[in-house]
Amino acid sequence: MEETAGGRRREVMVVLPGLMLAMILAMLDNMIVGTAMPRIVGELGGLQHLSWVVTAYVLGTTVSTPIWGKIGDLYGRKTIFLVSIVIFMIGSALCGMAGSSLLGGPDGGMTELIGFRALQGLGAGGLMVNVMAIIGDLVPPRERGQYQGIMAGAMSLAMIAGPLVGGFITDHLDWRWAFYVNLPVGAIALVLLVVKLHLPRHHNKVRIDWLGAILLSISITAMVLVTTWGGNEYDWGSWQILGLIGVAVVTLAIFIPVERAAVEPIMPLQLFRNRNFTLISAIGFLLGFAMFGAINFLPLFQQMVQGDTATNSGLLMLPMMAAAMAVSLFVGRAITATGKYKIYPLLGGVGMAIGMWLLSTMDVATPSWQTGVFIAVLGAGMGFLMQTTMLIAQNSVEQKDLGVSSSATTFFRSIGGSFGVSLFGAVFNNGFRDELTGKFGAQAADKIAKGGGRMDPAALAQMPQGMRTGLVEALAGSISNVFWWAILFAVVVPVLAAFVKEIPLRGGPAAKEAQPEAVAG
Repeated sequence: MEETAGGRRREVMVVLPGLMLAMILAMLDNMIVGTAMPRIVGELGGLQHLSWVVTAYVLGTTVSTPIWGKIGDLYGRKTIFLVSIVIFMIGSALCGMAGSSLLGGPDGGMTELIGFRALQGLGAGGLMVNVMAIIGDLVPPRERGQYQGIMAGAMSLAMIAGPLVGGFITDHLDWRWAFYVNLPVGAIALVLLVVKLHLPRHHNKVRIDWLGAILLSISITAMVLVTTWGGNEYDWGSWQILGLIGVAVVTLAIFIPVERAAVEPIMPLQLFRNRNFTLISAIGFLLGFAMFGAINFLPLFQQMVQGDTATNSGLLMLPMMAAAMAVSLFVGRAITATGKYKIYPLLGGVGMAIGMWLLSTMDVATPSWQTGVFIAVLGAGMGFLMQTTMLIAQNSVEQKDLGVSSSATTFFRSIGGSFGVSLFGAVFNNGFRDELTGKFGAQAADKIAKGGGRMDPAALAQMPQGMRTGLVEALAGSISNVFWWAILFAVVVPVLAAFVKEIPLRGGPAAKEAQPEAVAG
């Protein structure tokens, strides 16, 4: 037995670098691109579409994640995993070429970039879900903790390194390398996994819930379009918005009975009878909402309002990432030592709400160091939540539903990210236009807000003093408004967390002797 465990450990450690690189690819990309966004907008134009560069990626990831998992069960995890890496790399290469002479020049470049980001997101969905599933294939449940800890460290590294790499690339190379950098990393991961990854063969005849996947994808896309276009591209009472709301409601209504009848549902509805699972899904949704939605605008504030370089903007994100990583590690050790966890989502929700409130007070006079303190508070709140939400979800269901609960929790966090980016993008665009109208008049405001001018830090520096001051004040006011809206969602987290029932953790000291028997039975 000892020899078998040692052999398994060696096998896992051989493929672990490839799995870590694949996961880092998915995590790193969004962090790099966020820092490069002001420069991308400066070249391609389309400031009003800025949020869609992130939305398309997150939406592609979200709708594809459950499908990748099912296809992996049916056709073999390794092949599907390698296919998802290749799709991600192709999407990355095309994103780097968006608006270039190879694809017809900068006109329409932002539209191309959004479309290619969606393709990239489709590949990324397969990266995250398959890394976790492959660890599950290779490692029995009682040994997974140490490997998941390594993966958590890799994710934290990607979150910290992303803004730094993105800032360096933007300042010293070309923004296109924010996407091209994925190619050599992906190629190394691909080679390592082709040569070293050997998985047990499964012969399960799994029926993929294609109808459920299609209905869920249509419903999610319609809801994201409502939050993106409502009050911005179209009036809330327009036939376009009302039609999208109708599509979302109808497809969701059809989705529920389809899932109840499906042999292998994309989203098993019986899990929502569990109070803790339902609460944690909602908390994960709100965490993704605030994390992806509001943070998307921090680099824009740092570079356009505070005048930082892209590299410094990346460095200024470090307090948030470092605080999140430190608190997450502390919480993990504390939960292992005490078996208690309910207090941490409460603290996390309060910390997030305070962080968002602090960020909402920023204006043109706010120094960079103060922004760093504010986002460190936000990062600490996120740290209390990131690891704990997954732990509570997994501990609240039976062992046989462990994988489903993990993927569903990730799914709701991604859904929250999609909605957050879209809604906050609409809040920003509307607020920016209102601010500009008050300073320059409706005609000039409409031209700037619609992307008539290509704004980046370099272009801003060349503007006349009066126009530059007004533009910076408008940006600061509209970004602060985004954080005000984020507070409304963050304060719900501790309210929901108060209703979480603290169920004893499986595998604790009191359960060690009973665990093998329970598993065997």
